[in-house]
Amino acid sequence: MTSERFWVVGGDYTCTGFKELRDGSATVMGPYHARDEAQAAWRRVSDENRSKATARYAITSEKVVLPH
Repeated sequence: MTSERFWVVGGDYTCTGFKELRDGSATVMGPYHARDEAQAAWRRVSDENRSKATARYAITSEKVVLPH
C-alpha cells in the first residue's frame, strides 16, 4: 500500500533565473497529507513574499510505501 505526502519548498533566489537560492533562505514546509493543505501553505508563503521578484515556492510530493 502507498500513500502520498506533500511538501512546500522554495525560498529567495539570487536572480530571477531561479537557479540558486540565497544563503539561509531555503524553506521546506510539511509534510502535508493532503494536497489541499499543501496548497494553503503554498498560497500563504507565496502571498507573504509577493513583493520579492526573486522568491519562488512550489509544491512537491513523494510516494510513501506503507508496511503491510
